[in-house]
Amino acid sequence: MQTLPNLKLLQVFASVVENQGYSRAQQALNMTTPAISAYMSELESQLGFILCQRGRGGFTLTSKGEQFYRYSQEMLATLAGWQEQVETLKSAQGGTFSLGVVDATVTDSTLDLPAAIARFNQRFPAVFFNLSVRDPNELQQQLLEDRLDLAIGHFPLRASNLVTIPLYEEQHWLYCSPEHPLAEGHPDVRTVQQTGMVTRRYWNQQELNKRGFRQSNASVESIEAQLTLILSGRFIGYLPEHYARSGEQQGALCRLLPHHFHFRAPFSFAFRRGRARETLIRAMREILNPARKNSSES
Repeated sequence: MQTLPNLKLLQVFASVVENQGYSRAQQALNMTTPAISAYMSELESQLGFILCQRGRGGFTLTSKGEQFYRYSQEMLATLAGWQEQVETLKSAQGGTFSLGVVDATVTDSTLDLPAAIARFNQRFPAVFFNLSVRDPNELQQQLLEDRLDLAIGHFPLRASNLVTIPLYEEQHWLYCSPEHPLAEGHPDVRTVQQTGMVTRRYWNQQELNKRGFRQSNASVESIEAQLTLILSGRFIGYLPEHYARSGEQQGALCRLLPHHFHFRAPFSFAFRRGRARETLIRAMREILNPARKNSSES
């Protein structure tokens, strides 16, 4: 092979592999099967080896085809990042990207927000990054007002002009401190439900009922404030598992009836309808996609 195959040949090959055959790749590429076959033959001719086998057994890659597919993925991903960086350089200032998240995400390894931000900054070094921590209702309102470009969190209420795409589910357990009366002995469900409960300000009565309680005795605006009240020894409350893990390991937090009091909060990223194709929003969504994959595999 004297020259590298052109980008079109690599894109056709990658689509054929991802769609497991020529026929299924037709719609994705908007090409006929003979045209796809011609591209594949040209690519194999340039490379000097066979990439795939087709027959009654279906579509399969050869061993060299599998290796070349990995190389092609790396090259296409690099080219996509390069293209976005060039687009960013078209603007003298690079623009601003505003991301909003709910609190207590820094300890969430499934999301791994610090790593996501690092990757975003590497791809768009000229973009000014703005990070806000707000409750779900405030995040949605700021998205509608275009004060935020993208938001990540659990959004119990749906807004008609916002698009929400599932990411993963965050595990929550009910906790108390070792100084709380419930930490001693074996309380039953009814006793726990009658104990002073701290809730989040943005939870409505329906949300509280779903968590197994009819009323609360305290309200907070953040997970950190909720943890503070729980550690006082006078209240019980729900916390994300990842956020409470350190306290559990140090003996500062105790789970209460985990077989009964628990829930999983669906996390999503959200953006205003009509903005899905904007470069920076699309890039952050692609960076966050591994969280969706890891969630589906767990």
